[in-house]
Amino acid sequence: MQQGEARANGIRLHYLSEGAGDLLILLHGFPETSHAWRKQIGPLAERFRVVAPDMRGYGESEKPPGVASYRAETLADDVAGLVHAFDAERAHVAGHDWGGAAAWYTALLRPEVVGRLVILNSPHPAIMARALRSNWRQLLRSWYIFAFQIPWLPEQLLLRRGARAVADAMRAGSRLPETFTPDDLDLYRRAFRRPGAATATLNYYRAAIRGGRPAWWTRVVTAPTMLIWGRDDFALGNELTLGTERFVSDLRIEYLPDAGHFVMEERPETVNRLLLEFLAG
Repeated sequence: MQQGEARANGIRLHYLSEGAGDLLILLHGFPETSHAWRKQIGPLAERFRVVAPDMRGYGESEKPPGVASYRAETLADDVAGLVHAFDAERAHVAGHDWGGAAAWYTALLRPEVVGRLVILNSPHPAIMARALRSNWRQLLRSWYIFAFQIPWLPEQLLLRRGARAVADAMRAGSRLPETFTPDDLDLYRRAFRRPGAATATLNYYRAAIRGGRPAWWTRVVTAPTMLIWGRDDFALGNELTLGTERFVSDLRIEYLPDAGHFVMEERPETVNRLLLEFLAG
């Protein structure tokens, strides 16, 4: 596995890469880094040129200041810029959690760069916005989104005791206790403690709320799309998958029992099989 840096959309993105063939970009979520895909990169590299970046604000990638630097449109341009940085016209894109949101945004705003799309435990943005307006159960699950809108205080709380809250949340969010080793959690805690990282990663949530509900959310995704969903997600209810077919012209949904929010880390063999089967189709 190689490490490198690419310029995309005007910023520096650190990435892990392996393999040859069609380009496949893997986008991680909060509060992780490209390390989240450690169980997928090798198997997928047998068929694809796999690139897993630390998304802007995370890990070793650049951390631009300001909430506006993490708007949906900017995240989509990051992915498009990364595709072009690897001298490709398009790529398959897979994303989990916030990486899934960025993947949705890219398919909606920059469809010309997306071959096939895979989303893991990340609802379509229009469905999530509707749930935060009308689904009281989801509102309770999503309390942290609103707590993160407070300036500086969430960062201070999450950084206490060496960002122990980050590790605790990841353990709590996994259905299987052996999903994360102590070394995995230590890596994520250290990444979160990098200068500027805590504020940058929370700015994703702040930008999402301030961005409102843009009209482009209701466009139809034309890329063949697979939604992989761990049924025991602590943060996102299964009902958030319902109605996705309204926004996607070619949709396949795979529900995984005995898997929580961090589905590709909890059920890597199944996720890898689904990814290879779908992306090579």
